[in-house]
Amino acid sequence: MTGTVEAVHIAGEAGAPPEQREAVEAVVGKGLQGDRYFENEGTFSSDDEDRKRDLTLIEAEAVEQAELKYGVEFESGAHRRNLTVRGIGLNRLLGERFRVGDAVVEGTELCEPCTYLERKLEEKGVQEAMVHRGGLRCAIVEGGEIAVGDDVEAGAE
Repeated sequence: MTGTVEAVHIAGEAGAPPEQREAVEAVVGKGLQGDRYFENEGTFSSDDEDRKRDLTLIEAEAVEQAELKYGVEFESGAHRRNLTVRGIGLNRLLGERFRVGDAVVEGTELCEPCTYLERKLEEKGVQEAMVHRGGLRCAIVEGGEIAVGDDVEAGAE
């Protein structure tokens, strides 16, 4: 199973708008260089040594389905996930290790939508639209560069 990275987004501090990047460095135990969670400053940061939220991914197809079905519209990165990918089912990667660009990550938790996203976007229906489509939280197992156009490969450690 192989997909492609379509977009890379980071936000430098909690609540800041996501910035699109062509590439980013994934660092074990830290997250994506330049992102709010890299410095443990995001809304959902914790002092937990067992880092499970180094990186978040969402399927482009899931965003498109939610937009059509619920009549909502997401600007690029508005979903607040770091990577938008196409061609790979993320829910099936929960508990699995897989390669994203030069990095190896492990799916640790589904990103079910929360009221924070709906409040942030100021658009009713976003939370409902993204149920079971919210993406995947991952721990970075092996660091490396992740860039737009990179492969996302299941079972490729």
